[in-house]
Amino acid sequence: MAARPPPDTDDEPDSIEFGIATLDARLDRADFSFPADSETIVGAVANTDVPYDAAGSTIPLAEAIDRTGTDHFESERQLLNELYPVFEAERQSRSSGVFGQLRSLLPF
Repeated sequence: MAARPPPDTDDEPDSIEFGIATLDARLDRADFSFPADSETIVGAVANTDVPYDAAGSTIPLAEAIDRTGTDHFESERQLLNELYPVFEAERQSRSSGVFGQLRSLLPF
């Protein structure tokens, strides 16, 4: 008996993206430019439910932008900077249960 050789690919391991990383990739594929208002951004992004944690929980992009209190964004960086606290607050509010607290203690 022999062990199988490792696959002959250079593929990177799969990773889970959520929050700003996911939205950044979607913005890169969207057909609009900054400066832009929230309606333009939401209309141009293909999938507007943005995952904010590794479990795949999502928040609609329109709701997240609304929570920033800003309707007009001069740059993608401004949009992402203002959305970061929204995603983080949502992630923390969903993990405040007993299981979420236990999961946060585990190293994996």
